[in-house]
Amino acid sequence: MREIASAADLSPANLYNYFRGKDEILFFCQDSALNRLNTNMEKIRRGKMCVGDKLRAVITFHLRCVLDEVEGSAAHLLTNSIPRTLQRRLLAKRDRYEQGLRQAIAAGIRSGEFVATDPALATRAILGALNSTVLWFNPQGPLSADSVAEPFADYLIRGLRSAASSTGSSRGERTLRKQATTSHRKAVSKGGRRW
Repeated sequence: MREIASAADLSPANLYNYFRGKDEILFFCQDSALNRLNTNMEKIRRGKMCVGDKLRAVITFHLRCVLDEVEGSAAHLLTNSIPRTLQRRLLAKRDRYEQGLRQAIAAGIRSGEFVATDPALATRAILGALNSTVLWFNPQGPLSADSVAEPFADYLIRGLRSAASSTGSSRGERTLRKQATTSHRKAVSKGGRRW
């Protein structure tokens, strides 16, 4: 609470002039962060770069959002303490973000830029890694959010990259590529975005 009030240049008591309680503050913080993440995802999706570069931009923005900005920080780990009605609104935005990331990974698989894998599993692994940074990152420590974001993106994307000689020739890889393509077509037919 004190951190949020300080970032807003208010006293903790004045913060309650704008919000009825802690639940509303947590909702506002998470809602604001999710809006920025989804807006950024859409902007990057439209960009003219390869999927790996797009994913890098999403990852680094995500980390800067959760590590540099008060409303993006640990608030996203506290959504269970928010009333159900507000939770549902956050979950819809979170699911949209996750779906965008999943579609990006599926696009990378289809193009051969990424290894054949389960896009849902890869997405959850990436989001788990990104969101857990707030548990160990210390803004007063030796590392800045920027110095964490770039190497983190390298590590996560390196695990998805396809080797130049690997063209997905194994039956398992062909099956996963086909599943990624089918999953993508279904998502697009339901109004999803094309990467």
